[in-house]
Amino acid sequence: MASPRETTTSTFLTGLRFGECPRWHDGRLWFSDFFAATVSSVDVTDAASLRVEVEVPSEPSGLGWMPDGTLLIVSRQDRVVLKYRDGVLSHHGDLRPTATFHANDMVVDDEGRAYVGNFGFDLDSFLETRGAMALFEEPGPTKTGLVRIDPDGSAHVAASDLAFPNGTVITPDGATLIVAESVAGHLTAFDRSEDGTLSNRRVWAAVPGLAPDGMCLDAEGCIWVANALAPECLRVAEGGEVIEKVVTSQIAYACMLGGEDRQSLFVITAPTSIEAIVSKLTDGKIEQARVDVPGAGRP
Repeated sequence: MASPRETTTSTFLTGLRFGECPRWHDGRLWFSDFFAATVSSVDVTDAASLRVEVEVPSEPSGLGWMPDGTLLIVSRQDRVVLKYRDGVLSHHGDLRPTATFHANDMVVDDEGRAYVGNFGFDLDSFLETRGAMALFEEPGPTKTGLVRIDPDGSAHVAASDLAFPNGTVITPDGATLIVAESVAGHLTAFDRSEDGTLSNRRVWAAVPGLAPDGMCLDAEGCIWVANALAPECLRVAEGGEVIEKVVTSQIAYACMLGGEDRQSLFVITAPTSIEAIVSKLTDGKIEQARVDVPGAGRP
């Protein structure tokens, strides 16, 4: 198997605490910053255009939009989904009790259904007491479920027994949902019915040695996925072949294909994910690299 083509990023934006969940929407790159408690957007041709869109006291994470333009925001500490419209932030759906620790990434489908992951366990405490390698050993961390919040705000268990469900994508035809299981070393696919129900669980790609985190789809059906263990973002084909690698300046946690042609890969990076350290720093970045294949699907 040929070695993946390798590209190095350039820095687009600095000064983040811990950025997450970049999204391309209405000509701007949107993203959350956990410890700044903000959702911001920026014109990717001008970093000085950065603006705070809304403050979320319990730390924003996943982002997505309903068909009417309402912004959905995961509030990670209190494990709810909020909605933001016309300057008003309000409750939309509750992720508890399925989400057993901090909520995180989210994808919203064409009908406004939100699929939301969560840690399932106290990651920082686990790392402190057992170490990083124990994440991938038996018995590993507590497993948890993916929650579906329907447009009316009702909550449903979309899938269970997942090992840290994290970055999530939906294919352009809406028929397949793929979620990164960050401490299982693979991307897991489900068939999606018209009512949003998931079935036919299977491994879409095994990525041993990686902690797959935030991710996005491209027009050739490959997935760009950030590796939360290393300074890299990888383009993975179904079955697990790594086709391309983008090398970042620090650990990669999330990525998004944006820009007018959707061929700029924006990668959110930070020196670590340990809250006690990174919450006191402003070393987080958004880095970028040009790629050949544009983005597709959701987010």
